[in-house]
Amino acid sequence: MEQQPEPRVFFDNLRSVARFDVSAKTLLIPDMEPFGARLLAASFRAFGVNARVMETYTGLALGKEFTSGKECFPCQVTLGDVLHHLEGERKRLGEDFRAEEYVYFMPEADGPCRFGMYNKMQRLVLDRFPHFRDVPILYLSTKDGYSSSGILPDGRTKSFRKLAYMATIIADILGRITWRTRPYEQEPGSVNTWITQGLQSMEQLIEQRGADLDLGALRQEVARIARGAADLMGRTLERRPRIGIVGEIYIRSHPESNRDVIAQLEYFGAEVVNASLGEWVQFVSYETTLNHRKSLRDSWKTRRFSQVPRYLKQWLLGEVEIRYLARRQHQLYASALQHLDIQRDHSVGEIRHLVESQGLFDFAIGTEAPLSIGGALEYIAEGFNGVVNLYPFTCMPSTVASSILKPLLHDRHIPYLDISCDDSTPPGREVALQTFMYQARQHHARQLQQTQGNSANA
Repeated sequence: MEQQPEPRVFFDNLRSVARFDVSAKTLLIPDMEPFGARLLAASFRAFGVNARVMETYTGLALGKEFTSGKECFPCQVTLGDVLHHLEGERKRLGEDFRAEEYVYFMPEADGPCRFGMYNKMQRLVLDRFPHFRDVPILYLSTKDGYSSSGILPDGRTKSFRKLAYMATIIADILGRITWRTRPYEQEPGSVNTWITQGLQSMEQLIEQRGADLDLGALRQEVARIARGAADLMGRTLERRPRIGIVGEIYIRSHPESNRDVIAQLEYFGAEVVNASLGEWVQFVSYETTLNHRKSLRDSWKTRRFSQVPRYLKQWLLGEVEIRYLARRQHQLYASALQHLDIQRDHSVGEIRHLVESQGLFDFAIGTEAPLSIGGALEYIAEGFNGVVNLYPFTCMPSTVASSILKPLLHDRHIPYLDISCDDSTPPGREVALQTFMYQARQHHARQLQQTQGNSANA
């Protein structure tokens, strides 16, 4: 960057990490997931916000320059993205650059995960540059179930929240359409081309009609994309070994950070399914509702009856939201499933039952570890041939998940691979993937033999 940052840190500016009306600003969204980030930006634009997805990974050197290395890797990536983008805007606009006209979007999570501190730490770094101090940071938090209250005027936040959730589910479906068809495409590159065109048309549809919450139009477009992708498949090709991915949400969703591990696994002969963004949204709502129910129970037990109506209302609203999320997810997936047998998503309630009934983890502990543990068990129950756990180097929840999954899947003879990610490429990674896929193919062959044997006996 042209100007050296000032060494001072302005802690008083942390108040500009807040929730506020962004309707007249340029909202800068990190590119976490190729489909999800763009459809979220389109959802904001549907409500009049000039939302942009920033170029990603190009500014990683900047992110590493202003971090110590003890931070979670996604913190370095996203910090580099926003510094690179803002510096590019400053060069492009020159004297017309106005920092206060931009807003950086960086949500957070409650609890022990370092994700909860990204926006505070990045605020301190931005404050070291005089020309970036007036860029506020917009956050949404898991503490209140990612409530979007106050970020749009005239009570439009509820409609935006509904659209953003539908956009998230559609992004998941586009991913699953891609992974189901790409390993079997008749013409190399045809699926990626079709999905890219589908993403662009979906962005336009959301931007133009999303504010009306036109579910019918969104479902029709999902169906069209699924039908077109299905037509690109070679129907006579044998089904490949199926690999399920779990892990930390950013690393498993961000191809640049994980060195495009899905494409690598496909190259070595896999059909891959990644854990969804919608799963995380539902988990946040589910966990928030559990907390409200606990507060309600505790208030009743301790005879603090004046608090009971408030917690009862919050709990009931949470239950309504969980059912709404599940219904919308079912409707959107059904549109694709008419034309293509994509993998259905996991239910957070079922994941909780799987994990807690086997004594593997307790949702009351918190973190996203039970999602990875339960998600892996769901994959196995659905006949998958291996599980990959993707996470940032030193990630606590994923390390906890690994400590449970590794011996558990070993005992069940299920191929399992941990991949921790930073900016380096370990020299043995390709060999590890090839070895893992050899094991998955063996598992797949045994699975087919057993199925054929059962059919013969029947």
